[in-house]
Amino acid sequence: MNDTIVAISTTMGIGAISIVRLSGKEAISIANKSFKEKNLEEVATHTIHYGHIYDGEELIDEVLVSVMKGPRSFTAEDIVEINCHGGIITTNRILETMLNYGARLAEPGEFTKRAFLNGRIDLLKSEAVMDLIESKSDEARKIALSQLGGKTSTLITNFRNALKQLLSSIEVNIDYPEYYDIEVVTIEKVKDKVSEMKKKLQNLIKESENTITVKNGIKTVIVGKPNVGKSSILNKLLDQEKAIVTDIAGTTRDTVEGEIYLDGVLLNIIDTAGIRETNDLVEKIGVEKSLSMIDEADLVIVVLNCNEKLSLEDKEILEKTKNKTRIIVLNKNDLSKKIDLPDGLLNVIETNTNDLLGITPLKSKIKELFNLEKIATKDYTYLTNSRQISLAKQAYKNLLDAQAAIDNNQPIDMIEIDLKECFDTLGEIIGVTYSDEIIDNLFENFCVGK
Repeated sequence: MNDTIVAISTTMGIGAISIVRLSGKEAISIANKSFKEKNLEEVATHTIHYGHIYDGEELIDEVLVSVMKGPRSFTAEDIVEINCHGGIITTNRILETMLNYGARLAEPGEFTKRAFLNGRIDLLKSEAVMDLIESKSDEARKIALSQLGGKTSTLITNFRNALKQLLSSIEVNIDYPEYYDIEVVTIEKVKDKVSEMKKKLQNLIKESENTITVKNGIKTVIVGKPNVGKSSILNKLLDQEKAIVTDIAGTTRDTVEGEIYLDGVLLNIIDTAGIRETNDLVEKIGVEKSLSMIDEADLVIVVLNCNEKLSLEDKEILEKTKNKTRIIVLNKNDLSKKIDLPDGLLNVIETNTNDLLGITPLKSKIKELFNLEKIATKDYTYLTNSRQISLAKQAYKNLLDAQAAIDNNQPIDMIEIDLKECFDTLGEIIGVTYSDEIIDNLFENFCVGK
């Protein structure tokens, strides 16, 4: 933290502009050594200056240099950003010059890591930075912006403040029972508070788990026996002829993939080989791959032929997918209906692929299953990755333990232990408490210039 770091903060390649960023106590003086037109150490903060970067006497590039003095910067340290012409050679030469003059190459995510360690942002906001960069859909972008804006941090902080107040009242009652002017904290009051907190935390976890699916995209697998119209459905969803469609069984022998957006949410759609018994080695490998894809999917679209009775393969597919989030599609509903579905199946719709409107019921059912319309119109205050949700679940377990202690008439100081653990665990979500190893692991997945 006492040295000055440098990295290229833009994507490497041919482009109009690249940015080389420095952060640290010597950022301005290091950049100043190669900037001839003006003394950067004397300029005002948050200003931009035109000039040239030199390596000794050799001209490297014409640039604009931004100077931002700490603590009013992203890292809360002095930051210099050199805006140069895009291109690998020029950008790398400027980077090498900064390294020669005393900067150190930044580690992945080190700029954001310094912002966190310097108290500029908390851990949730740090993770939101990378979420925003890697957003795959408009909804993912909005979720990341909400977290970066501090809404989720405020929610967790408010939760901890409520716990802190309860813990303080318990401590006062334990340590100063002789005082009559303090609020008496009874077991019933603690029980009511714990019950209220459990409900709020459980709701946050549930909605956040749905959000992760939305953020990462819904992995959607289309399965069925040969010739039920899987590839035709894929093509209609993508509005392009992505998969080969013929009347020959076994045409699709490997997965065919594509992406669409529904209400701003990404669907990664995979059309699989038709599932059936076969002696063809290549087709057999495709069938095995199709079956394995079911286990990995967020959503399984089971396609059946509306014009045929259920076959043994159809029944096996229904059995294989019964515990998955699935939509059962009775395709070719423009033909006479002969299918004999068992009673009690959920999320059954009918489609055909004669035109785009024929698969409208499928799109509507996907939106319904994943609450896409609800997500698109409500507040985006969620936890957004497995680390955060895992800690929230641990905090919820602490509340369950506190509830069990209350029900078993345990002493109030035993209940207090579980509440304190909940308080500390919630602190780990926003980074109030953390270990160096966890922080290092978290930021090493960032891009170098961030």
